[in-house]
Amino acid sequence: MQLKLSAFRFPFAPLVLIAPFFLWGTAMVAMKGVIPHTTPLFMAGVRLLPAGVLILITAALTGRPQPKGWTAWLWIALFALVDGTLFQGFLAEGLVRTSAGLGSVMIDSQPLAVALLSLWLFQEHIGFWGWLGLGFGVTGISLIGLPDEWIFHFFDSGVDITIGNWQNLFASGEWLMLLAALSMAVGTVLIRFVTRHVDAVTATGWHMILGGLPLWGISSVVESQQWQNLLPSDWLALGYATVFGSAIAYGLFFYFASTGSLTSLSSLTFLTPVFALLFGNLLLSEVLSPLQWLGVCLTLVSIYLINQRDTLAGHKNIVTVTEKITTQPQVLEASANKLNPVNLSVRESEPEVLP
Repeated sequence: MQLKLSAFRFPFAPLVLIAPFFLWGTAMVAMKGVIPHTTPLFMAGVRLLPAGVLILITAALTGRPQPKGWTAWLWIALFALVDGTLFQGFLAEGLVRTSAGLGSVMIDSQPLAVALLSLWLFQEHIGFWGWLGLGFGVTGISLIGLPDEWIFHFFDSGVDITIGNWQNLFASGEWLMLLAALSMAVGTVLIRFVTRHVDAVTATGWHMILGGLPLWGISSVVESQQWQNLLPSDWLALGYATVFGSAIAYGLFFYFASTGSLTSLSSLTFLTPVFALLFGNLLLSEVLSPLQWLGVCLTLVSIYLINQRDTLAGHKNIVTVTEKITTQPQVLEASANKLNPVNLSVRESEPEVLP
């Protein structure tokens, strides 16, 4: 893995790394029955605001610093607008306007955008194996989320793209899901700039609060009957999605995103529909087709290729001769500075008495 796991000194560190995507996938299963009983913007606000409060309480108990200065707050505000208000708003509205499978494919294709942004902004190495893995990942989640008849029709007659189809695409919600994916990708990249001025966990909590307030404000104006039809089981599902699917999942994700490879971390997003599919099969008795099982396998292969791309390409951490030469005087100077003078006192011995 090209992500920094050294901070975790126990055998289950990889499980902690994939925990956000496991929690997101299971939260999607929990939210399936809630969507018909509530409104999208209200549900999006529920996932953000209480979760942000929980993260800030945790940050205070662990002694993490609060934002200081206008620069920090401006970065948090931008982070909240993009990854909070826009992402959750587009996602919630898109879910009620598109099929769950197609929406999942579009939202979980954001590792491609993250890879391009990371290559442009941070010069992250992707290489042949990385791009191949990204291609496998998009193919895998497409096999998982798209109906089988669409895929068979694609291979039988190809793709018929007309103006009418594009109009239906924008009207049916896929455009909103694409905007949600781009918002999440930009938010993932923004955390690198935010953490230059404020702690990653604290910034995550504040961005969820500041991003959730506009959602509830808009919901109070354009929506009605937000919670009147919710059942006790719906509140339990909302509680799970808030605590585990938002507070814990986003706290861990943006903590990891503040260090390590963004392309490698974002590639694990391909696991989200896999977990949603598997737990939908276990808990909701949803049957997996052979194409979906093939998609699961391709997704796992893609994650391996992306995270092992440097190893497969034979890249090693090499220090050039120039770097060694330039660093040697600094090392010698530092060593010389560490040599403290030692005061020695010599006492004359008493004259030897001869017999």
